[in-house]
Amino acid sequence: MNKNSNSRPIGIFDSGVGGLTVLNALKKQLPFENMIYVGDTARVPYGNKSEKLIQQYAREICDLLISLDCKMIVIACNTASSLALTYLRSSYALPIEGVIEPGVEEAIKHSRNKHIGVLGTHATIRSNVYESKLKKLNPDLMVTNQACPLFVPLAEEGWVDGEIPEKIAKYYLNPLVKNKVDTVILGCTHYPILKATITNILPKNVHLIDSAEVVAQKVKQILAQNKFATESKTEGHLECLVTDMPNQFSLVADRFVDFAIGEIKAIELH
Repeated sequence: MNKNSNSRPIGIFDSGVGGLTVLNALKKQLPFENMIYVGDTARVPYGNKSEKLIQQYAREICDLLISLDCKMIVIACNTASSLALTYLRSSYALPIEGVIEPGVEEAIKHSRNKHIGVLGTHATIRSNVYESKLKKLNPDLMVTNQACPLFVPLAEEGWVDGEIPEKIAKYYLNPLVKNKVDTVILGCTHYPILKATITNILPKNVHLIDSAEVVAQKVKQILAQNKFATESKTEGHLECLVTDMPNQFSLVADRFVDFAIGEIKAIELH
């Protein structure tokens, strides 16, 4: 493939299946782009690993994606975005985008009462990455952080509506409702799967920020700025690579995307 060709793929990676919500949004907004998705299923989850180890994993995946001629890389993982994005940007010349900054910028744009809620895993909430980035852009903001550990297994098991997910969501969202937040960031790539249930529980005036959607918009901008957008008008090709258990990944993947994933290949990272 021609190195200068705009048909080069966009590389997307996550520790597992959660990043497929980002892939789904990218496919909707950029249907003609070729894409390569890497799920590091052998080493999932990243949330309980050290910063140094996550940076090493992220670098190994970036090296693979660059060897496959990717024109830009999207880190479709909150943990890797918070702990490895700066490191990766300083290591590589191609554009690299994470899932945190676009969501933060969008939330500030939408909030009227300057009180923003953040939903995330224990690791993301503990890292305080969203609050620190929000307050860096606007020190006057109030931020309510809420860890929602059960949302990930619910999303992966397909329990996205009905009595059980509603009760769990009500429990998690109660502090945000009490604190009168007017904007809520879904700070985990699994959470868009539960968007309908979360929306039903939050007051009608609360704006929900789906990081997957805003990341896709940002990627579109970056491609245009760099004159990297494909000129093709045929549907882009998707290659899906995982580091372990492709069959299990395939079963769960259908819940995260609106299209047929096709063949999933197992790979080894070095």
